[in-house]
Amino acid sequence: MLTFSVYGGLFLAAFGAATLLPLQSEAVLAGLLLSRQYSVSALLAVATVGNVLGSIVNWVLGRYIERWKTKRWFPVSDEKLEKAQRTYQRFGQWSLLLSWAPVIGDPLTLLAGVMREPFMHFVMLVTIAKLGRYLVLTVVTVAFI
Repeated sequence: MLTFSVYGGLFLAAFGAATLLPLQSEAVLAGLLLSRQYSVSALLAVATVGNVLGSIVNWVLGRYIERWKTKRWFPVSDEKLEKAQRTYQRFGQWSLLLSWAPVIGDPLTLLAGVMREPFMHFVMLVTIAKLGRYLVLTVVTVAFI
């Protein structure tokens, strides 16, 4: 049961970190890797799947967020939203390879939904980016064990 809780906790940390919540899944993954108690490949897979699913939530939110842009509580002005859309159009789907990056990655996945990025392209590029980040972190962490 403890093993399930560990993997579940990593999944939730990775999922939450991919949304706009201020969470850090890298620290959780590194700590679990350093403990040497769990399968490296399972930890890598769980973190990646959780993070990609969190990004999919952002994409879905982006698809429907413009419905509320006329509301007073909407957090982004029309001007900033249009600027973000122009930037996304300029760099296109390949900018999703930066979805792993702190600060810009999560809003980028939301913007991809706003821009109606095709779902399969989105999932493919985000998976490459997220897996790449966790793979580098895993290799570096395991190298120091």
